[in-house]
Amino acid sequence: MEAVLDQCDVNLSGLLVVDVLERFRHAHKPAYRFFRWAGRRPNFSHNADTFTKMLFVLGRTRQFETMVAVMKEMGEKGFLSMEAFEVSIKAFASAREMKKAMGIFQLMEKHNFEAGLDTFNCLLGALAKAKLGREAHDLFDRMRGHYRPDLKTYTMLLAGWCKLKNLSEAARIWNEMIDEGFKPDIVAHNTMPEAIKLLELMKAKGPQPNTCTYTMLIRDLCKGGKMEHAMACFREMIDAGCVQDVATYTCLLVGFGNAKQMDMVGRLLKEMQEKGCPPDGQAYNALIKLMTNRKMPHDAARIYKRMIGLGIEPTIHTYNMMLKSFFRANDYENGCAVWEEMNRKGICPDDNSYTVLIGGLISHGRPEEAHRHLEEMISKGMKAPQIDYNKFAADFSRSGNPDVLHDLAQKISFSGKIGVSNMFMDWAERMKKQAS
Repeated sequence: MEAVLDQCDVNLSGLLVVDVLERFRHAHKPAYRFFRWAGRRPNFSHNADTFTKMLFVLGRTRQFETMVAVMKEMGEKGFLSMEAFEVSIKAFASAREMKKAMGIFQLMEKHNFEAGLDTFNCLLGALAKAKLGREAHDLFDRMRGHYRPDLKTYTMLLAGWCKLKNLSEAARIWNEMIDEGFKPDIVAHNTMPEAIKLLELMKAKGPQPNTCTYTMLIRDLCKGGKMEHAMACFREMIDAGCVQDVATYTCLLVGFGNAKQMDMVGRLLKEMQEKGCPPDGQAYNALIKLMTNRKMPHDAARIYKRMIGLGIEPTIHTYNMMLKSFFRANDYENGCAVWEEMNRKGICPDDNSYTVLIGGLISHGRPEEAHRHLEEMISKGMKAPQIDYNKFAADFSRSGNPDVLHDLAQKISFSGKIGVSNMFMDWAERMKKQAS
């Protein structure tokens, strides 16, 4: 890769490096190699932004040893920032590495950064988002002597328990927050479950519910399949003078779609246009997912083309759903066309992209193509996917090349799939015996 890059006559800038790293955020190996190559180029030096983006990629892909080394290097160059610390805290928290997340506080003090209440709340928020509400509360108890909690602290704890659907603990935190003299704001109210009861309480005692409040209630009702209640809440929202937005409509679109009431989906889409509230990228993704789950690939493709026609750029999530939609319908050609379009647009596939593609190729009896993409995936530092390896090995054995299967077995073993590696080894030995 480096040799090819050396031949490119490109003027490196911090913005360009950050953009390339963002494109390869799912593939840490080429991202890191590019980062190091750029650092060796004449007339270019990394800055705090490029280092922080590299930190983000390593944290996202859980390359913690390299991430810590990069943080150390940032400290030596004076590039550490609160953003870098937050990226690291969230990465460790999402991987349930509590001790390492706590170690970031010590690193902050070492580099003369004040680990104040805002930072502590950031850590609690990261834990809550990662569904680590219990760990967040344990940390809160351990650090009571160091930080005096504020309203945001309790809101983060509340969010952690609500994510785990532990209503008794959420209620206990709510009561403790009130006992400590804090008046819950709109964010705290929107976080708390039991939304219908809470909505009545807010209307009676304040703060008055806003668009976000109603949207969260509508979302929960839609998830529970209570579409009549959701529409009643929607009408009440309008009567209360709250402006319905795309997020509100998206909840209803998904709800009616899951309820197989496609006539209501059509009516809502028409109403959105009439009200000057056209679907955004998130709404189109929700519709594509709906069509994919209902095994309606051509409808998904129609929505996708409409999305493109309106100038809305698809995300990696959009492409993954389109891949799944076509391969589920045994439409090999269109599935491969989506993959080629991703490559043309410079979209770096993630683990899900490769898993869907390789699984689709195997189901269509194309083991050589599946092997090529599997090798490509592993070379990027991604884990080997969950696919039908028995069918893959059986189909591949017919090609009569045991050495390739043997090499792949060794690479698969490094990804942690020892059972799959042993199976490939057995198939390779069987092929050699048949050949002799």
